[in-house]
Amino acid sequence: MEVVVLGAGPAGLLTGAALAERGHVVTAVDRDPGPAADGTWRRRGVMQFEHAHGFRPQVADVLARRWPAASAAWTDAGAEPMVVEVPGGGTVTIGSRSRRSVLERALRSAAADAPGLGLRLGHVDRMLVEDGHVTGAVVDGAPLTADLVVDASGRSSRIDRTTDPELEGLCGLAYVDRTYQLLPGAEPGPMSNPLGAFSGYDGYQVLLFLHEAGHFSVLFVCPTADDALKPLRLDAVFDAACRAVPALAAWTDPERARPTGPVMVGGALRNVYRSQRPLAGLVSVGDAVATTTPTRGRGIAMAFTQVDTLLRLLDEGADPTPLAEPFGAWCDEQVRPWVEDHIAIDTDAVARWQGAELDLARPLTTERICEAAQVEPRINEHAGPYFAMTALPSCPAPAEPLARAVYETGWRAPYADGPGRDELVAVIEETRAHLA
Repeated sequence: MEVVVLGAGPAGLLTGAALAERGHVVTAVDRDPGPAADGTWRRRGVMQFEHAHGFRPQVADVLARRWPAASAAWTDAGAEPMVVEVPGGGTVTIGSRSRRSVLERALRSAAADAPGLGLRLGHVDRMLVEDGHVTGAVVDGAPLTADLVVDASGRSSRIDRTTDPELEGLCGLAYVDRTYQLLPGAEPGPMSNPLGAFSGYDGYQVLLFLHEAGHFSVLFVCPTADDALKPLRLDAVFDAACRAVPALAAWTDPERARPTGPVMVGGALRNVYRSQRPLAGLVSVGDAVATTTPTRGRGIAMAFTQVDTLLRLLDEGADPTPLAEPFGAWCDEQVRPWVEDHIAIDTDAVARWQGAELDLARPLTTERICEAAQVEPRINEHAGPYFAMTALPSCPAPAEPLARAVYETGWRAPYADGPGRDELVAVIEETRAHLA
């Protein structure tokens, strides 16, 4: 069959390449031409392209099974598996270290050599629809017909969207981040887990993601309503804040690492779930279905898992025309709960940073349940599958009574060593005064 994929991001290219491997004729349409001749690449419409990313094991697993050439290209580009030892259980891979830009460059390179997959530069004006059946798309004013259209156009797509998302919530969070690289011979700084360093403070959060070849990203996450923290978007202010937070000071010490770019802002973050549209010949994947805040590193893992399921349905003989029905049912069951989980934990995080006390009359969020494992280790058996995304986010629920008992004693998760929000504001104001 002839397939048109709207969008040449990770989900779109993976879908297109895997379908082409099955003998279909695939055209992926994107307005971004890819890397320039000099190697630079300003990824149009993809705010998160240069921002921090964590890659869960689902990403490498799906890529290796569904598109081996791209998997090899990503490895050749420097992606590093994160392997940890499990007591009594050998080793397990818990993810991959890589910048998103490295992944996308590897996918574009592999796509250029994929038989049956064509990349077309252009803007998708609208879809072609006849009697409730999508028959292609209009690209730069010209029709492009297809037996199946895959909408992988991303979180900001407005292609023929006539209804509001089924589930949506402003997360109330914003973040600023900066990329660095360790100097030759420099050892990594302190880590709280194999992914990097994640620390909670009174009024904000700090994340440090490790990438390939000594690259890493530092993030400050804070409530969007906290105007006093917004100057963190200034390079000099960001540097001063890093020096004030012990966990970051060691990593960003000029004798250990150098910045590889300016401070970047990731605001207007939303948690969104969109159900499949009731149109034959059309299916949506990736961020066109669901987007979540980047603080948990779930986005591309969810997108690749969706593509994997879509391909499984086709391999099992599902009719491509009404494919949205069985795939949509799977998304409702397997994807929507993660968006609901993000809305709950993000809302709770903002309230916590703004000084609200934990309301034990309400159900505990998964975040609160898992935090209580610091006191009640029996919670860990329920928290593990949740963190690994090998079970739905409801899996910690059986441990809620254990967590509630912990909180009823008055215990609350301690903040990391470092300045609270007010102290950080003082650092910001002092730095701005010196800049004036």
